[in-house]
Amino acid sequence: MNAKNQRPGTAGGDATYRSAAYTSLLPWQVRERRFSPVGFGRRGLNPDDVYAFLDRVAVDMAAVYAALAESRRETARIKTGLRRWQTDQARARNERAQN
Repeated sequence: MNAKNQRPGTAGGDATYRSAAYTSLLPWQVRERRFSPVGFGRRGLNPDDVYAFLDRVAVDMAAVYAALAESRRETARIKTGLRRWQTDQARARNERAQN
């Protein structure tokens, strides 16, 4: 598997709940996506293709933002725990120094 096809974050458990058949979009897939032209007598792209693709991009973006929010909550929880631990250690050190 070359680097272009590798999926970040799939080694561990993926936090999103989707069927195994669904694969998230990768940046290169978005860049290289081409839409079929509309039928004879019309100009532009097939709107159904474009809207389906935009819906898929929106789903993937929502998953990324949800994962980012979860990561930020976890970071805040860890920082709070670290501050609490540092405070406890400082108190213990001060009590030992006073005795």
